[in-house]
Amino acid sequence: MFKRAVVDLPLHGGKCPPWLFEKMVRLGRAILLVIYREFGREELLKRLSDPYWFQALGCLLGFDWHSSGLTTTLGGAIKKALEPHFKELGIFICGGKGRSALNTPKEIEYWGERYGLNSEIGQLITLSRLVAKIDNNALQDGFDLYFHVFIFTSDGKWAVIQQGMDEKSLYARRYHWFCDTVRDFFSDPHSGIISSLKRKEVLNLVASESENVRSKILELLREPFGKIERELRLTERLFFKREHALGLKDLPLSVLPRVWEKTYENPPQDFQKLLLIQGLGAKALRALTLTAELIFDVKASRIDPVHYSFAHGGKDGYPYKINKRVYENTIAELESLLKTSELEYQEKIKLLKRLTLFFQLK
Repeated sequence: MFKRAVVDLPLHGGKCPPWLFEKMVRLGRAILLVIYREFGREELLKRLSDPYWFQALGCLLGFDWHSSGLTTTLGGAIKKALEPHFKELGIFICGGKGRSALNTPKEIEYWGERYGLNSEIGQLITLSRLVAKIDNNALQDGFDLYFHVFIFTSDGKWAVIQQGMDEKSLYARRYHWFCDTVRDFFSDPHSGIISSLKRKEVLNLVASESENVRSKILELLREPFGKIERELRLTERLFFKREHALGLKDLPLSVLPRVWEKTYENPPQDFQKLLLIQGLGAKALRALTLTAELIFDVKASRIDPVHYSFAHGGKDGYPYKINKRVYENTIAELESLLKTSELEYQEKIKLLKRLTLFFQLK
């Protein structure tokens, strides 16, 4: 099953103190290794792709519960925590914030070649690019991506955690992906999209309601641009339930000739190939969408696919200051747990499970 979810977070200034980051790495490593030992690789990947679980892990490790920095700091911490164990776990974490996000393909290639996954490298790089293109270009919700982490396993499973920024509202939106069996990237691939912000105007080309537009965009690109330009000057349509007609003044005509230069000689056969064309960005895709809507009288979805729905303290003292002694004790307990014999390990795990049951009964 293909899953995707979104979380909106306010942008916060400041940096994670080095002492806290190191503790996040150690405690994060211990938690993730226990999960791997108890439930296996796929369950660990699935949990990292869950926005609620990821948020809870960040809170447990002491970061600001509602800060956009939780995503970037926690992403960096789990990458550093698991890197020494990539080979034994068969799980690899690539990418990060800014420049690191741009290096994702090189990192996928590096780890893939190092551990003999050569036949899958190209497909994984394409998946990484495609997911980013969908969230940044095909779903135009006002958030520009600046953080991208691609996680993959030696048996071909993958997950993505990425985040976009809206400089006007000073909010960031986090996108999680988990691939179990991907059927269709372009027909309502969203599941459990959570956000406190709902946009009035979103271009969602991966909604089922946008199927006709996607088809007509591909049809457009097989026609000479001169023909399309003449048709546009004769066309005006009323749609989107707006009070005014959509006309040429709403269409960035200057963008369209450049699109045809890239596509006309070798038009894309499907929407995925269109998205992956180098240099075809969000503005060009919006222009193509408006053109298809004007000429063919079809509609793209404008509905934001969003549904409404602390153990150690926090870095900024909320809900209370981090207790370093308690934090260190938790790390020590989990690290010692991982070093015990199998018999001792199972006994301690049983105790932890009993504690969980106790708190559920309370």
